[in-house]
Order: sequence, then C-alpha cells, then structure tokens
Amino acid sequence: MKPLDPRLLKHARTTRVFLVASVALGTATAGLIIAQATLLADMLTRAFLGGASLSDLRVPLFLLLAVVLGRSLVAWLQEVAAHRSSAAVKSQLRGRLLAHALRLGPRWLSGERSGELATLATRGIDALDDYFSRYLPQLVLAVIVPVAVGARILLGDWLSAVTIAATLPLIPVFAILVGLTTQRKMDRQWRVLSVLAAHFLDVVAGLPTLKVFGRARAQADRIREITDRHRRATMSTLRIAFLSALVLELLSTLSVALVAVSIGLRLVDGGLGFETALLVLILAPEAYLPLRQVGAQYHASVEGLTAAARIFEVVETPAPDTGTRTDVPDLAHATLRLEGVTVAYEGRDAPALDGFSLTVHSGETVALTGPSGAGKSTALAVLMGFVRPDAGRVLVEWDALDSFDPDAWRARIAWVPQRPHLFAGTVAANIRLGRPDASDADVREAARAANALEFVDALPAGFDTVLGEGGHGLSAGQRQRVALARAFLRDAPLLLLDEPTSNLDAASEAAVIDAVRRLARGRTVVLAAHRPTLMGLADRVVEIEPAGVLT
Repeated sequence: MKPLDPRLLKHARTTRVFLVASVALGTATAGLIIAQATLLADMLTRAFLGGASLSDLRVPLFLLLAVVLGRSLVAWLQEVAAHRSSAAVKSQLRGRLLAHALRLGPRWLSGERSGELATLATRGIDALDDYFSRYLPQLVLAVIVPVAVGARILLGDWLSAVTIAATLPLIPVFAILVGLTTQRKMDRQWRVLSVLAAHFLDVVAGLPTLKVFGRARAQADRIREITDRHRRATMSTLRIAFLSALVLELLSTLSVALVAVSIGLRLVDGGLGFETALLVLILAPEAYLPLRQVGAQYHASVEGLTAAARIFEVVETPAPDTGTRTDVPDLAHATLRLEGVTVAYEGRDAPALDGFSLTVHSGETVALTGPSGAGKSTALAVLMGFVRPDAGRVLVEWDALDSFDPDAWRARIAWVPQRPHLFAGTVAANIRLGRPDASDADVREAARAANALEFVDALPAGFDTVLGEGGHGLSAGQRQRVALARAFLRDAPLLLLDEPTSNLDAASEAAVIDAVRRLARGRTVVLAAHRPTLMGLADRVVEIEPAGVLT
C-alpha cells in the first residue's frame, strides 16, 4: 500500500492543505533540531574545554530555551492541524460515500452487505485519525529531517555523513518488508471484521425469527467463532507490529553506533575537533529517528488506509448516467409507457422482467399481479428510476425517463412500499418526510386522511411520540398508515404502491384500503397487489408471469 494514496488528494481536498502545512512545519522542525544541536555542542565545548562560567553561557542558554519552546510550539501546531484536517477529511469522505451510494441506487446496494457499509462509514473512516495525527506528519518529517540533518553533518564531517547515507536506507527497506506482511494481515483482519459486523447486524434484525425457530443459540456460536477469528487476526497483526519496532530500533542503534565508533577513534587520534564530534553525535540519532518512528506509526494507520481503499472502491464504482432535464411533464395529464423492458439481476438465472410492456394513462389505476418473484416490485422500481432497464425503454409521454433529473422526477411521485421504513424520531417527523416544509396542521390532516389520526392521538405524546428505528413501538398496520400519511402529505400526481396490505390483519387491511381509495382519487396509480380487495380498486389488472407478460 502506498504511503500516501493519491486518491486521498482527489476525494478529500483538505489533505492538500494539510500536506502543505506539514511540509512547512517539518521544515521548521528540522531547522530547530539543527539549531538545538549546534547550541548544545557550542555550550558544552565552551564549558568543558574553554572553562566558560554560567554567566558566560547566559545568551546561549536563553537561545536554547527559545529553541526548545519553538519545537514545542511546532509540535502543538502539528497536532492541531492533524486533528482538524482529520475531522474535515472524514466528513468529506463520509459525504462522498453516502452521496455516491445514493447515485448507485438500490440495485447496487442490494448486492452489498449493509453491515459492512455501516462499519466502513463509521469505524473505518474513524481509523484515519491515526493516519493524519501520527503517520502522515511523521512521513513528512522522515523526508525533510534526515536530508537537513545529513546536509549539516556533511559540512562538519563528511565521513560520518557517508556512513549515515549508507545505513539510512536500510530502515525503509526493512520497514517496507515488514509493512507488506502487515498489510496482508490487516486486509485479513478487516475482512473478518466486516463479516462479523454484517453477520451480527443480520442476526439482530432476524432475532425474533431465530428465537421462534430455536436457532438463536446456533447463531451465537457462529458469532463466537467469527469473533475468535477476528481476535486471532488482530493478535497476529499486533505481534508483527511489536517485532517490527524491535527490528527498526536495532537497525538505528547499530547505525548510530557505527558513527559513534568512527568519531571516537578519530577524536582520540586527533583527526576530529571536539565540537564537531559532539555536534555529529547529537545529530546522528535525529537522522534515524523520523524513519524509525514512521515505521512504527505505520501500524497505527494501516487500518484506516485499508478502510479508505475500500471507500475509494465504492466511490469510484461507475454510477449510471442520469439525465439533467427538470421540465418533467405534468403527470396529471401524461401517459407512462414501458416498452419491452428487461431487467436481469446478477446471480439470478432468469430476468426479473423479460420484455415487459405496459401503458398507464393519466388518472388510471393499474394493478400488477402475479406470483412472488414475477417482477412486480421491479416494475415499480423501474418507474421510480431506481433500476435502469437492461433493454427496452420507459417513456413519459414521448420523452425517455432517463433524460430527466432523478430528483425532479421523483418529486412527482408518492411511494408506499410493502414494508415502509420509519426512522428513529417523532411520528410527525416521519410523516413530514413526504413534504419537509409542511405545517403541523398539514401533518395532522394527512394522518386523518390515512386513518392514522386516531391511534397517533392515543400515543403518549401524540405526534411528538418518539419511535424506535424501523418504527419500533407501532404495529405493522400502524406503520403502513404512517407511510400512507406521507403519501397524502406529498400530494404527488403519480402514486406507486407495493402490496401495502401485505401481512396485515383484517381491521388494519380495511383501514389501509379505505385510505388508499381516497389517496387514489385524481391521481395516476400503479400498484402491486395480491389480495382481491386491493385489486378491486383498479381500473385495470395486468398479470405478470416470471418469463413475460400476459394481459
């Protein structure tokens, strides 16, 4: 893996500013290191060989204090810049990940593990903190400081400079070798963590079903097995990290020892001055320190880099081209046409829709029927623009649907799915998704039209009652009526319904059917239906069979 992934510069522009700041601060650090070593060598030489008193060294002491304070200030500025840049980059990457996932659409998302994406957007991106606060600044120092220190040593003692130049590359060579092994281990650890997160999320979502069928214990054993694999992968990575630190420390210690032995011999022989020897001995460890630390910090940042690489894979996945036209025809007077539409999903032997054709006139209610898997939901997804046909075309009047801006098109649609998703928040906030600027009176009227007002008023805080994720706290029928209230509030000319009475008891079904009947008035409606009561609302019934269409 590259020390600096160029895709970070492309997808998180804050990284560029941080790199410029890091180079400036790294240059200041190198200058202060050289100044500190020069002052120390001068003071010690004057004190031990020249017999200088404390008063004679007052000015150098104050200068040394200023240099130390300067290094502290630069280190503090580096920390501030790193953490602020890290926060900005994480925010940009999360925004890009979410925005691109939305552009890829539900068809792409259906093939991804939601748990893996959630882990990627949370812990994965958070792991970049160590990359920005530790690894990247140290990487800049590893480039600037050895060059500056080596140049200063070369001016004083060329033999020591040659020794450092010959031994210094050994540290990055061994760091790269260790890093390659670490990367393989970290890739394995991340894969296991993604599987664990996704599996755990699926188990929690299906826990009621597992309990009913007595399979909860088997899943607990499975999670324990994956957790143990993740523990072993993590410990293996940490073992390499600790051993690599030992290798790098040993290399730098031996290299400094070579310089020290050479200086000592020449100092005893009289071939080298004391001040120069002292300056080289102080500076030599500083030449190796940044490289040694960058190797150690790599292990702290590799998880973030691994997650970032996966994020870039998602962000760089080609998204389908979308139209830009916003002049969507008035759907209250427009005809919709699906002509020879074929949709094939990856992993399925037969297409979900195969040459499907349908014409829906303005103000008409059309019911799509057929066995499960025949393609009813896919046909609705095509009309919403969530799924692009592999063959055929969708026309609004005589304009291609894919020529319109997706947001402009969906603004004319109200959708009620088979299992509507309610978000953690108040009942009013969930209804207001249909029209965010709606007043409280409008929300209440929409709930009344959807036969939801009675049960909402009976809740502890009415419309301000906070629901759990997925509408926890409401029955299936109540959740369906909240979704219908959204559709009433949206007041769109095209209404798409995906089996809204599925899995409801008789009383809830009657309330939903009554609400749907009112909602369909004056609108163009396409609904997927199994039950005769729902099909009774349609002007026309179209039966879909898995391999084609019979009308």
